[in-house]
Amino acid sequence: MSNTQGSHRAARGGRRAATRTAEPPYAEGAPPSYDTYETQPAEVPRPRQGAGQDDGSRAGARRAARRRRSGGALFGAGPDALRKIIPQALVVAFLAGGTTAFLANDKAVRLTVDGVPRTLHTFADDVDELLADQHVSVGDHDIVAPGRHERLAGGDEVVVRYGRPVALTLDGQRRQVWTTAQTVDGALRQLGVRAEGAYLSASRSSEIGRAGMGLDVRTERQVTFLADGRERTIRTNAATVAEAIEEAGISLRGQDTTSVPTSAFPRDGQTITVMRITGTREVREEPIPYEVEKTKDDSLFAGTEVVDRPGQRGFRKVTYALRTVNGVRQKPKKVAEHVVRPPVTQTVRVGTKPLPTSVGGADHLDWNGLAHCESGGRPGAVDPTGNYGGLYQFDGRTWHALGGSGLPQHASASEQTFRAKKLYVQRGSSPWPHCGRRLYR
Repeated sequence: MSNTQGSHRAARGGRRAATRTAEPPYAEGAPPSYDTYETQPAEVPRPRQGAGQDDGSRAGARRAARRRRSGGALFGAGPDALRKIIPQALVVAFLAGGTTAFLANDKAVRLTVDGVPRTLHTFADDVDELLADQHVSVGDHDIVAPGRHERLAGGDEVVVRYGRPVALTLDGQRRQVWTTAQTVDGALRQLGVRAEGAYLSASRSSEIGRAGMGLDVRTERQVTFLADGRERTIRTNAATVAEAIEEAGISLRGQDTTSVPTSAFPRDGQTITVMRITGTREVREEPIPYEVEKTKDDSLFAGTEVVDRPGQRGFRKVTYALRTVNGVRQKPKKVAEHVVRPPVTQTVRVGTKPLPTSVGGADHLDWNGLAHCESGGRPGAVDPTGNYGGLYQFDGRTWHALGGSGLPQHASASEQTFRAKKLYVQRGSSPWPHCGRRLYR
């Protein structure tokens, strides 16, 4: 065996031995890589005293004679011997070149994964290849420095920091964040969370595993309370307004409440008013108006209404809450009601029969002249006393006796004339003592 062959095989054997003993701590059970191996010191055997040297002894003379015979056999060999020797020489030359390339591509690098360093010899060209050889898988939230596609050179250091999910509830707001820190304290610094005076659901020295953790953080805030005419400002990391009120030494009694719900999260710089409430209840009787139900009746002249059943109001008892807030009386608030007597609906028949156009024995009279004398010919006229109205100045009692409804001044001119003719048939011109003579012109 030549020295070159021996070196190459020793290198390969050392490489295999090194990779077989390497146990990457980040990928248990993964097959070893034959492109990367850890540095391990090896003992080099020292030659025996005088070994391989021509010291003038008989053994040395024999070794010299063998070397001369070997050289003579090479240069004095025939064609057949040369055909056997030349391929062997080419193999030796190839292996010698491979050994040189092997040594040229071998790089010593330092790999630190989550704070655990290792020094490796590797033939990887870039960081990504090194991580693949070492079975170190990285995700979107992991950090690799230098970048995964950066080329490797001897003496480089590669750092991998795994991302860890944290379900962070910060001052009542829940969100999912990622951190490469391995402790709560490091995560808070990395996320820029002010932890001085804050409440933490886990101690700052707690470790964060690869699976992550849930963390509740309530920073210290300044809250001002206005109660009983006084102002009190405290610094607190309370989770609710109720807790902050207790810290401020303020007690709530009876119906007392606050301007912010006691279950709400107190915000920094917030001012909360405590409302002292006293209250009573009051029961009042209130009327219930009745409804009017009208039905059409073709046996009654149009404009005529007859009440069959008069309506009747009902009444109810209503309970109101009367409150006084900080000494100021509030608007009563209805909290309950009970109907004592329901209302009675009024029923009315409304005539639809067309009015007659004439009244026997009165059609030939001068009704226009009478109307101008009584009201100036205005159907809606009302006398100064308010007792008489319409073209012919009917009073309410007479108008209703003639079958009219409502007020005479609200009826049409034709209806007023028809009712006036009916009155004339019954009583002549006496209802109009001053203007009745105009009927005969």
